[in-house]
Amino acid sequence: MPALPSPRCDDEAFLRRSTLDAIGRLPTDTERQTYNQFAPNQRRDLWIDHLLASEDYVAYWTYKWSDLLLINGTRLRPNAVKSYYQWVRSRVAENQPWDQFVSEILTATGRSDENGATNFYALHQSPEDMTENVCQAFMGLSIGCAKCHNHPLEKWTNDQYYAMANLFARVRAKGWGGDGRNGDGLRTLYVATNGELIQPNRGKPQPPAPLDQKPIAFDADGDRRQVLADWMTNKDNPYFARAIGNRIWANFFGQGLVEQVDDLRLSNPASNEAMLDAVSEHLIEAKFDVKQMMKTIMQSETYQRSSVALDTNRDEQKYNSRYYPKRLMAEVLLDSIDQVLETSTTFNQVAYPGADKQKTDFYKSGTRAIELYDSAVESYFLKTFGRNPREITCECERSDEPSMVQVLHLSNGDTLNPKLEAKDNRIDKAVAAKQDDAMIIRELFLAALCREPTDSEQQNMLNVIKEYGPEERLTALRDAAWSILTSTEFTFNH
Repeated sequence: MPALPSPRCDDEAFLRRSTLDAIGRLPTDTERQTYNQFAPNQRRDLWIDHLLASEDYVAYWTYKWSDLLLINGTRLRPNAVKSYYQWVRSRVAENQPWDQFVSEILTATGRSDENGATNFYALHQSPEDMTENVCQAFMGLSIGCAKCHNHPLEKWTNDQYYAMANLFARVRAKGWGGDGRNGDGLRTLYVATNGELIQPNRGKPQPPAPLDQKPIAFDADGDRRQVLADWMTNKDNPYFARAIGNRIWANFFGQGLVEQVDDLRLSNPASNEAMLDAVSEHLIEAKFDVKQMMKTIMQSETYQRSSVALDTNRDEQKYNSRYYPKRLMAEVLLDSIDQVLETSTTFNQVAYPGADKQKTDFYKSGTRAIELYDSAVESYFLKTFGRNPREITCECERSDEPSMVQVLHLSNGDTLNPKLEAKDNRIDKAVAAKQDDAMIIRELFLAALCREPTDSEQQNMLNVIKEYGPEERLTALRDAAWSILTSTEFTFNH
């Protein structure tokens, strides 16, 4: 029997799902009211437009691209981290097309504190590292094996690897080199007029060329990286649009059309090649406007399907016949707990390798985890729940695997419990305002799950609170909030 698709999700599920996926946080009570005031036949489309125009869209997607670009204080000095992050944020805020975004990185020159994009080269200082990370980040290609020999499983040869790497052979920097944490982090990136990368197997340089392209002359004028940028972002490049399209698809559906999302080798085809072709073509037609791609995805029947399985699609895990629930990423989960409880988390320390820790004043009170510049900001919660440490260009760095340590931390750790007991949190304010227990439970459900509690859910909680007695009412309400915030329904987007 074919895996018939699940029907559309209800409006409450779509509100929560789309908000978490597009801007990385829960909808507020005011936003929920606004959403419900829209005409039913226009509600979802108007809400999508609201999300994509919001400041929180900028914060969330800046963070996502910072993962990709490895903005990490264990590898860069603080000024470089800030400059790099702010460069990314400014491009997201102006909705710069993806091809232009990548071109600016590839051809960056100037001071590291004035042109944040130059810090890409501070992280990858050899032509070989530049080549491997450019291919992985922007085309989903891992070509590292070809550095020593022809790739055993793919088409890439040792000659092609060094031809590509020689495009970066003249990238230089004044100021400092080596460990990215040396000195004050200030450097000036420029392109020299001579210099070649020797291919070890041949003892001479390989004529510079992008993958599968004709070489350019050794003495050709101009920045060789411009040739690379023009080729990489060209609509005829068979990898570029597919790579970013696959990443965006994975953000909204929990898995890419190709898995892992940055593994677009020929021997790892998409689950639906026709769909990935269509996604790529859509991006090209939209001139690499990623917001257009996101809007199209969220408007689709595929995205708006219920996560409730039918008998016909219960075992289907590949073709999106229903929406697959996915766990919230660590930063979104922490921010969501704070949002529900009306608390905040303090981020005031950066942790370096070797137990070296330093105070930072980059993050004022109220900064959300999704607004952090740097993956090195210390947070036991974020580390435990799988934050991307941004050490290598690979989606495998982020983990959504459950663990006993996570369970123990939610139960006994110093994140959730202190927030439940914090003065002036949502529960304290509700009690001070003399709200009854039923109203407090209702508000917790709406804040955390974007829905009213069922009659049985509410009655069960009221019965438990009653058992505690009046003197333990606050403790009982905190326990009720804890049960909601540790539920699968809260910790997953569905």
